[in-house]
Amino acid sequence: MNGSLNHLPPLPPPPLPLLITGLAGVAGFNAHHYFHSRYPGQVIGIRQERNWPLQGPGIVACDTEDRPGLQRLFERYQFRSVLNCAGNCALKSCELDPRMAWRINVVSIRNLLEAMHASSARLVHLSIDLVYSGRGAGNYREHHTSDPVTVYGSTMVAGEQLVLLGRPEAAVLRISLPMGVSYSGHAGAIDWIQSRFRQYKPATLYFDEVRTPTYTDCLNRLFQVMLANHLAGLYHAGGPRALSLFQIAQIVNRVGGYDPRHLLGCLRHEAGPLPPRAGDVSMDSSKLACAIGFTPFDPWPLTDDWVPTHPEWHWERHQGPRGSHELLTEILYRNPRHTMR
Repeated sequence: MNGSLNHLPPLPPPPLPLLITGLAGVAGFNAHHYFHSRYPGQVIGIRQERNWPLQGPGIVACDTEDRPGLQRLFERYQFRSVLNCAGNCALKSCELDPRMAWRINVVSIRNLLEAMHASSARLVHLSIDLVYSGRGAGNYREHHTSDPVTVYGSTMVAGEQLVLLGRPEAAVLRISLPMGVSYSGHAGAIDWIQSRFRQYKPATLYFDEVRTPTYTDCLNRLFQVMLANHLAGLYHAGGPRALSLFQIAQIVNRVGGYDPRHLLGCLRHEAGPLPPRAGDVSMDSSKLACAIGFTPFDPWPLTDDWVPTHPEWHWERHQGPRGSHELLTEILYRNPRHTMR
């Protein structure tokens, strides 16, 4: 393999025009900004009809549950590629309303596939690491059997199967926590944790739920590579650094310069039965790296200086630069390696 994505020559454009779904989520929102800024007028992002605050150039209101609406969109724009980031990832909402979860996370994919039926457009579909229970030691690879503990995870498995069976030439990427800004300021992992600290409210995170987060900067460029190639099938797309949710909150707390007293931790079983939580769902993404010929992700955070070494690490403020919202933006929302290029 030839190093990381950051050191490659200019990337080939995706087949255009490009449709991006799921702009309310962190991955979709950042992907739309990335592609629209590079290919203005040739990238359309869709949002739910009721989500009227999400507006801007290249953004169209269209519910993915609206099959005729999707069909009209394809007829109008003649998309040559699709990045499907749509889905409802609110764990508790999905548990309380499984029919809603199925409609948004499964039926919408069926509608998208039907809208694409007469098209040869390239499809890259996003799934999630929560298709696993995390009861073992993590480091999941693609051949491991999915065994989700949540309604959300179950619907994501069903969505994967629809894509792999209905459009076998498509690529399915299982991502973890995408680390970047959200349009609403509270939709992403960093946003939610930071919003608690900024309001001087406690944030309780789990010691034993482990993820492999990725900068959206790295994800965006991976999406461009995957849209432009012909790789098919299922690939894990998690970062190289595994962190517990508590460790992620420690990083946000210290880098942002927030009061360490507001960060609390507990084990999953201490938090109550709803929603159920996965354990160590860290992923091994070596299959993806081998397939594309390079390592697509830098660690989040980029340097080891900001990786917690013990449960009280976020209390240590005498070492390194002083935390601030500006520093958090520079090194957690954005990959510093990209800004240095």
